[in-house]
Amino acid sequence: MTEFVFREDSYARTLPVTVTAVTPEGGIVLDRTIFYATSGGQPGDTGYLERANGERIPITGTIHPDGDKTAISHVPAADAPAPEVGEALTALIDWERRYKLMRIHTALHLLSVVFPFAVTGGSVGEDKGRLDFDMPEVPENLGELEAELNAMVAGNHGVSTEWITDAELAANPGLVKTMKVKPPMGQGRVRLVRIGDIDLQPCGGTHVANTREIGPLKLGKIEKKGAINRRVTVLFA
Repeated sequence: MTEFVFREDSYARTLPVTVTAVTPEGGIVLDRTIFYATSGGQPGDTGYLERANGERIPITGTIHPDGDKTAISHVPAADAPAPEVGEALTALIDWERRYKLMRIHTALHLLSVVFPFAVTGGSVGEDKGRLDFDMPEVPENLGELEAELNAMVAGNHGVSTEWITDAELAANPGLVKTMKVKPPMGQGRVRLVRIGDIDLQPCGGTHVANTREIGPLKLGKIEKKGAINRRVTVLFA
């Protein structure tokens, strides 16, 4: 079981860690990590694991091995040296990339407020993100919606996390906006992300601490993906 340090501190850039296992595919499992693993529409982090002698093991991605949501496997570059189980390392994430993902992910939570429809899917990117909505028609006031989105960003709203039990979430299904992406459950408790008094929803991803960090946004194209399904893209302005 890996301690997910990023859930408590998404701004941690380095961390002393210990190798607890190496998967048959060569993935490196640590006792704790600041690397987010691919899930919920957010890609896994990249970066390095540094050995005591200064040698660096490039990490090209991070996943949950065999679907085990309690562990994270750090995927090394093909020609990278293999660490030993029990070896002490220092984890270093690609912070510039991670911070962009944090800003876009928080922006998507705001997008789900501006477009108050059920979410059927989503994806977080470094420069843009998108949400799919059960939205029969495209709103005619897109300029107003974009202005509303940017007003939320500029509103200096704090972003915080809190925890409830799996049972409490089951008793409050209205907290879940996503129809197809399940909240991060199965460990007895679920993390909620709160944005001021604007939004509260389950999420295991990484976020900025204040909406002003997101920066100006613009709405991209809106694509028809089904009879009542529309894909809305948001980009850094």
